[in-house]
Formats: sequence, structure tokens, C-alpha cells
Amino acid sequence: MDLTKKKCVPCEGGVEPFSPSEIETYQSYLKKPWDIIEGIKIEKKYKFKDFRQAMEFVNKVADIANVEDHHPDIYISYSRVTITLWTHAIGGLSANDFIVASKIELLED
Repeated sequence: MDLTKKKCVPCEGGVEPFSPSEIETYQSYLKKPWDIIEGIKIEKKYKFKDFRQAMEFVNKVADIANVEDHHPDIYISYSRVTITLWTHAIGGLSANDFIVASKIELLED
């Protein structure tokens, strides 16, 4: 499944977060699996040449997040960026997280 062609659907809660098997299935749709954190989040760490490149990347991630209306947690430490995705409203992972992750992966090319 090409998640880059999908669009996030607003989530206000009331649905169950992905099960471990659903997480595994959706991980297989990504170029490379993201780290699974606490069974409810996916995370990827990036290293750049300097702060400017890190911020350029973060701004591109912000553009994706705004278009999809699904926003990751972003941690910046000079040239290192950590992106963490999870659906806060349901306390776990949903398709939206993997859609945004797949679109972020396009920035790696």
C-alpha cells in the first residue's frame, strides 16, 4: 500500500488504537521501520550537517503536518531531530501516523 497517496482523516477519539499486528502491517508499508516506543508511538531520529539543515528539514515536516492536520512531536538538538508520531486522541497509533511517516520519508530522498 502506498501511504503517500493517502490523506489523514481527523480523529477525535472513539476508535481503538492499532493492535500490535496492525502496527506490524503498517510498518511494512514504510521504506524502513520506525522505532516503536512503548507500543503506542513510532519514532525516527535524523542527523544533519548543522542546525540550519535540521531546521530546513523540520520546516518541511511542519508543512506536511499542516497539510495532513496531523502533527508529530518534534525534538531538535542542534543537528539532530527526533520525530515522534502517535494519535493523542486515542492514546496510540492509527493510520494517520503511518501516512505522515511515509510522507516524511519522501524528504529523505
